Amino acid sequence: MHSSPHTDEVPRVELVDTHCHLTSGELAGRADEIIAAAAHAGVTRMIAVACVPGEWDAALALQRRHPGRVWLAVGIHPHEAAKAHEGDFDRLTELWRQPGVVACGEMGLDHHYDFSPRPVQQAVFRRQLERARAVDLPVVIHCRNAHQEVVRLLLKNGCEGRRVVFHCFSGTTDEAAELWSHGWWTSFTGMITFNKAQAVQQACLAAPTGELMFETDAPYLSPEPLRKMRPNEPRNLIHTVRFAAGLRNTSFDALATASTANAIRFFNLAQPQ
Repeated sequence: MHSSPHTDEVPRVELVDTHCHLTSGELAGRADEIIAAAAHAGVTRMIAVACVPGEWDAALALQRRHPGRVWLAVGIHPHEAAKAHEGDFDRLTELWRQPGVVACGEMGLDHHYDFSPRPVQQAVFRRQLERARAVDLPVVIHCRNAHQEVVRLLLKNGCEGRRVVFHCFSGTTDEAAELWSHGWWTSFTGMITFNKAQAVQQACLAAPTGELMFETDAPYLSPEPLRKMRPNEPRNLIHTVRFAAGLRNTSFDALATASTANAIRFFNLAQPQ
């Protein structure tokens, strides 16, 4: 494979992209190539998130082609809540028991775009949380401009102390500390590399080393120095981790090793597939 400017420096340690949308429109047609490029760059494991019901079958097929490299999180995104129907919830319960599916979600609330009415978002989120109680899987949370309401619904649905991660965390250190106090985790994207993202940088700095994970959220949020790259890809995770290491005054190798171990433990990636 030919090298490119952002894969020449192959890390000595392996990274896990804990959240990427490999079956989304922009990446779906090139998913196998993207996975290979990521592995070449040291991002050897990925959690592919399928949160649109129409992508679930494609995600399963992708995971079956790349066992040991790709695992799945499956859910209904708040943007899709208004389109959800009864059969989707039954299918989710089945999918959460499939080999290779390691998380429920992403699910949650989005009060920024409000693509689905807020009461519908809440109902779909609540129904997923109720069903997730029956499986011992982590819950991946989407939370935008809805911190208090998401926390309330999680606590009301028995998630205190459960494996819950707020993906693409973009809040304040105080908000992050509230999540950590409930035993929940935060995961950080290339957003921390943006000049104007001081609040989330401070949250990343304060995050407990043993509960810290990184993700690309590809195809979104390309990190500096590749911020203009569209679409983002898992191989670019190296830039986010390198930035975070500088922020936290530690070495890239140390932070990569710690965050990879965290991801393997949180998502139980050591399980046989």
